[in-house]
Amino acid sequence: MNYLENKRNENERKGSIEVICGSMFSGKTEELIRRLRRAQFANLSIKIFKPAIDTRYSVIDIVSHDQNTICSIPVEKASEILKHANGTNVVGIDEAQFFDNEIITVCSQLANSGTRVIIAGLDIDFKGIPFGPMPYLCAIAEDVFKTRAICVRCGSLAYISHRLIDDHSQIRLGEKNLYEPLCRTCNNDSINQKPSSTC
Repeated sequence: MNYLENKRNENERKGSIEVICGSMFSGKTEELIRRLRRAQFANLSIKIFKPAIDTRYSVIDIVSHDQNTICSIPVEKASEILKHANGTNVVGIDEAQFFDNEIITVCSQLANSGTRVIIAGLDIDFKGIPFGPMPYLCAIAEDVFKTRAICVRCGSLAYISHRLIDDHSQIRLGEKNLYEPLCRTCNNDSINQKPSSTC
């Protein structure tokens, strides 16, 4: 009886939501690619998506800061993911903070239908405010994994992606020319225009 029950459970597709979050330069996309590669090695079908607005490294590929790449499908709206992901074992979504709250419903639908959903994104913006749908995705996820960058000023664990230019719009695509990872203390010192202190 137990043997049959275990065998049946192994064959069932069990959906779930995993969130990888943290500041810029913390390895979120690297971890997303690693998990998706493992799924490929297990001969699972995968589909990967990213917001069409993110063309920093490539129009199509997802590219980590370490230049690891994996092919993706750029989408304008979260609802487009459902059209491509039907019957897929594993769905990866990068830069989820750029989607609106529709992404929450999409991820729930996929997980409820038996798909493993792996999401990567910034949990807070450069002001320290929870970013877009990310806090909701963290709340409904079975697993939340927070990656940490290193503060470029003191070497402590970074807390935030500090913006280097005077631009207060929430969404501003950029890399090391526009952002640097800082710990809370160094970020506060920068905001207050004080010299960085030792953390």
